[in-house]
Amino acid sequence: MSVDELKAKGNAAFSAGNHKEAIDFFTQAISIDPSNHVLYSNRSASKASLKDYDGALEDAKQCVTLKPSWGKGYSRLGAAYFGLEDWSEAVKAYEQGLEHDPSNEQLLSSLKEAKAAAIRPPPSASPFAKPDFLAKLAMDPRGRAMMGQPDFMTMLRDVQTNSANMSKYIQDPRFMVMMEIAFGLKLGGGPEDMDIGSDQKKDSNGHHGHEHDAERRCMPETSTKPAAPAAAASSKVAPPPPEPEPMETEVDEEAREQKRKRAEAIKEKEAGNEAYKKKDFQVAIQHYNKAMELDSSDISFLTNRSAVYFETKQYDACIADCDEAIQRGRDIRADFKIIAKALTRKGSALMQQDKYEEAIAVFNKSLTEHRNADTLKKLNEAEKLLKDKKEKDYIDTDKCAEEREKGNQAFKQDKYPEAVQHYTEALRRGPPAVNPEAYKLYSNLAACYTKLGAYPEGVKAADKCIELEPSFVKGYSRKGALQYFMKEYDKAMETYQKGLKIEPDNAELQEGIDRCVGAISRFASGNASKEEVKERQERAMADPEVQGLLKDPVMQAVLRDFQENPKAAQKHLSSPEIMAKLNKLVAAGIIQMK
Repeated sequence: MSVDELKAKGNAAFSAGNHKEAIDFFTQAISIDPSNHVLYSNRSASKASLKDYDGALEDAKQCVTLKPSWGKGYSRLGAAYFGLEDWSEAVKAYEQGLEHDPSNEQLLSSLKEAKAAAIRPPPSASPFAKPDFLAKLAMDPRGRAMMGQPDFMTMLRDVQTNSANMSKYIQDPRFMVMMEIAFGLKLGGGPEDMDIGSDQKKDSNGHHGHEHDAERRCMPETSTKPAAPAAAASSKVAPPPPEPEPMETEVDEEAREQKRKRAEAIKEKEAGNEAYKKKDFQVAIQHYNKAMELDSSDISFLTNRSAVYFETKQYDACIADCDEAIQRGRDIRADFKIIAKALTRKGSALMQQDKYEEAIAVFNKSLTEHRNADTLKKLNEAEKLLKDKKEKDYIDTDKCAEEREKGNQAFKQDKYPEAVQHYTEALRRGPPAVNPEAYKLYSNLAACYTKLGAYPEGVKAADKCIELEPSFVKGYSRKGALQYFMKEYDKAMETYQKGLKIEPDNAELQEGIDRCVGAISRFASGNASKEEVKERQERAMADPEVQGLLKDPVMQAVLRDFQENPKAAQKHLSSPEIMAKLNKLVAAGIIQMK
C-alpha cells in the first residue's frame, strides 16, 4: 500500500477507537516515508490515546524536528508533556506553537489548561495516612476487630500509600467502616449487617448491648446515601483529547491535485525553454500555453511566451503578454525583478515599433522596480533614437532655404543676433547629413560671431565649415580673422597659410598674414603698450601648446642661455627645430627678439 492509503487506514482506525491498529498503520507509512511529519503527529496522538505519553512525546519531537513551522506539531508535543504532568514543558510547547500559528484555537485552549494545571494544588493526601487515624481505629470496637485481620491491614496500607486505590475497595463493608471512623460520619449499613468479629453479644431481640446503643445514639444524623469521598478523586489531570491530522479530505485532495499540476507545468516550461533555445518557436509557445493551462499563477510562463513573440516579431502579442504578466504580478505581489523584466521586454517591443516615447516611459517604470544595467542601456538607446527621429522629422529643405535667406537679410541689416537664430534654424532644417551646402551656413555663423565679438563660438563655427568643406578658403579667412582678434597671431598666420596652400593668390588670406606679421613685429620690438603685452601674454599662457614649450627642458636651457650666455645662445639659432619653437614663443608675445 502507498503512504496515503496507510495513512487513511490509520485515520479510520483512530476514529473507530482502534488505537493500536492505528499505530500499526502509521508505523508502516513511516517506514516508507520517514520524512512525513504528519505521520509522526498522528502516531503521537494514537499513543497518547493509549496513555503511552513517553512514546507520544518521542513522536511529537520528531514531528517538530521535521516541520518546525507547523503549529499542530507543538500541539502534539504539549499534549504528551501534559499527559506526563510536566506542566512547564507543556506550556513551553504550546507557546512555541503559537509563535508559528498565533490564531490556532487548539493551541490557545490547551495553553490555558496547561497553565491552570501548573498552578493547581496537589490532590489531598489519603485520610487514612493521617497520624491520628490508627488511634481512632484502635479506639473504635469495630476498628479493633478489623485490625486483627491480615487482608484488612493489606487494604489499609494500600489506600494509605495512594488514595487513588480507594476505588478498588468501595464494595468492601470494612472500607465503609473505615470511612465512618476517619470522618466521624454515619454512611449507612449498620454493624448488624457486617461480620466484623466483634466480641459483643446480641440479646434475644437481636440488638447489641447498651454500650453500643449509647455510642450509636451519640452519632450525628446523616443521609442514608453514602457521600462520595473527597479523597477518592484521581491524582491525574486528563490531558486534552488528541486528534489525528486528517489526510483524505476534499481540501487535501485539491491541494495534492494543485501540486501535481504545478509540477507538470514546470516540466512544460522547461520543455518550452529547450525549444526556445533551438529557435523552435511554435513548439515553445505550445509548451508555455500548456504550462499556463495547468498553473495560471506563475507569470514566468507569460514572460517566457512574450520572449517568443518578440523573437518572431509579433510585437503586439509580446506587449499583451507583458501587460498581463505585470497586472498578475502586482495582484499576487510577485518578485519586483520579474515585473521589471516584463516591463523591459515591453519597452523593447515598443522600440521595434518606433514608439520611442512610450518605450522610454516603460523603461523608466522598469528601473523604479529594479535598477538593471541592461534596462538603463536600452533607455539611453531609446532616448538617442527619439532625438534622431525628431531631428529627422524636422528636416525640410524648403524651410532651410527660407531660414538661410532670412539670415542673410538680417546680416545685411546688422541684426546679427537674429541672423544667428535664422542660420541655426536653417541648419536644423537642413543638417550636413542632407544639406551639401551646410558648410556655407557655418561660414555665415562665423561671420556673425565675429561681428558680435563672440570669438570662441566663431572659431568653432569656422572649424565646422573647414571640416565639412576643406577646400572652401572662406572658412580659413573667417577663422584667421577670429584668431587675429583674439591676439593669437601665430595661430592666425598658420590658418592663413593653410588657406593659401589651397588658393595661393587669395588676396584676403595674404592681407591677413601681413596683419599678423605687423602685429608680431610690433610686440617683438617692444612697441606695444604694456596693457597689450600683458593681455597677449595672458592669452598665450592659457594656450596648451605654449605651456608645453615652456615646460620643455631643452627650451628651458635655450632660454636660460639667451639670458646668461649670449655666445652659447647663438649656436641654438642654427637649429631649425629650435628656431621654429622660438618663433612660436615670439609670435605668442612670450619673448622678444632684439
